[in-house]
Amino acid sequence: MACDQDQDERTARFQNATILHLKDVYQLARFLTRNEADAHDAVQECYLRAFRSFDRYRGSAVKPWLLAIVRNVCYSEFARRRRREEPVDLIEHEPACDDLLWQAPQQDPETEIIVRQKHAAIRELVSALPPLFREAIVLREFSAMSYRDIAEALDVPIGTVMSRLARARALLLAGWTAMDGTAKHRTEATNEETVFV
Repeated sequence: MACDQDQDERTARFQNATILHLKDVYQLARFLTRNEADAHDAVQECYLRAFRSFDRYRGSAVKPWLLAIVRNVCYSEFARRRRREEPVDLIEHEPACDDLLWQAPQQDPETEIIVRQKHAAIRELVSALPPLFREAIVLREFSAMSYRDIAEALDVPIGTVMSRLARARALLLAGWTAMDGTAKHRTEATNEETVFV
């Protein structure tokens, strides 16, 4: 009876410490695996591993620890499968309330469509980044982690985190600029066709 009570208390402590970070863990898994089903499997495996070793964990912050576990799961378990990566439209599976917190609700439907298209484009660009840059940018910009926590989660020096973030941001900017230039070129071509029609 006492053993069951101890187990229940341990489970409750684990849930209280880790459940708050479930969204961030899933988000990283989703960007690393690029597959919804694999991301769910990775998160489940992450939480199982974390639960098994929860009594031995002595770190100060649980979030970097969980993110390090899910990262290892994604790179080890799913790399073995050697499945062909199937890029997915990430915005398609995102909840509608996932809009930026500081953004005021849009009244104009046209503006809301433009904002959704920009969010989809950003997620597509992030998804196309090489894995080391992708994980750094997701942890910093999507999970709002400090450089120190990212360094702990990735098991690299803070300088490496800063370098990866700088490279990731440069790649994102280049991709955004290229995307924006293509969109402008299409608009200009459409306008010219309209004039001559």
